[in-house]
Amino acid sequence: MTDRKTLRKDTAYYHLPGLFEFYELYRLFLPLFRKHREYFYDWCEIGSVYGAPADCLWGGGRTSFGDHDPGEVLELMQEYGVSPRLTFSNSLLRQEHLSDSKCNDLCRLFSDSGIIIHSDLLLDYLKSNYPGLYFVSSTTKVQTGFQQFVGELKREDFLYAVPDFRLNKSFEQWKSLPQSRKDKVEFLCNECCYFGCGDRKACYEAVSCKNLGEGDSEHHCTAPDAAWGYRFSEAMKNPGFIGIEDIQTIYLPMGFSNFKLEGRGLGSALVLEILLYYMTKPEYQIHVREEIYLDNMLDLF
Repeated sequence: MTDRKTLRKDTAYYHLPGLFEFYELYRLFLPLFRKHREYFYDWCEIGSVYGAPADCLWGGGRTSFGDHDPGEVLELMQEYGVSPRLTFSNSLLRQEHLSDSKCNDLCRLFSDSGIIIHSDLLLDYLKSNYPGLYFVSSTTKVQTGFQQFVGELKREDFLYAVPDFRLNKSFEQWKSLPQSRKDKVEFLCNECCYFGCGDRKACYEAVSCKNLGEGDSEHHCTAPDAAWGYRFSEAMKNPGFIGIEDIQTIYLPMGFSNFKLEGRGLGSALVLEILLYYMTKPEYQIHVREEIYLDNMLDLF
């Protein structure tokens, strides 16, 4: 499995969404990525796949709907050398939540995997009880100040940290970081959230409440075009969007290697389009689509 010690500096490592939600998609995509490497850009690799099962108390960021068997999920990731990451980014956890049996069982099963995390309470608990895990500081912390995020990078607890997407284009400040800090940065590339949103933290807290079974209502987004939901074409227009040309000509030359792709809660068809854009050479995208679409086991929509 890929870790920071083995990263190649001329390679983009993608962190992909839907560890449990999109098992059937990855069951087809990962063999293609291995067998037909010529279909895909030679400057990219898969760093991890992240997510959480449905009804996961420690979950956060997005409400999860994946229900695939965790043992089969882990087996698939191990077969293809991909690091699984559990998204345990609930920001509102209390002491009584730490004993949750489902989440602890997952940590025992995924004992040498990654945890995307928000709560320091949970962080301390996991460090004490599951020493084989590594930790990724979650973007749900909504750290919109650059120096605030640098403080997160300095924390030795985290192997990686995901900045708020509104910091993505702070190029002069990113350039100023030493390489040891750059190695820890994992940019969120394709966020569709309104760039000027002031409710992002409240939105994440609403998801945390819901996962705890304590939320009485959904967070209602008031951003322009919120009724459309996620559209990749709209995400591409976001000022914080990082495209493949940006990765190749700006971020990799600056010394950054890790890029997170959003997509949990979307349909498999849209996630496939995101994978095609970021990873697949244009002349081979039809080949990948055909291989995926012609498998009648996959519910694309």
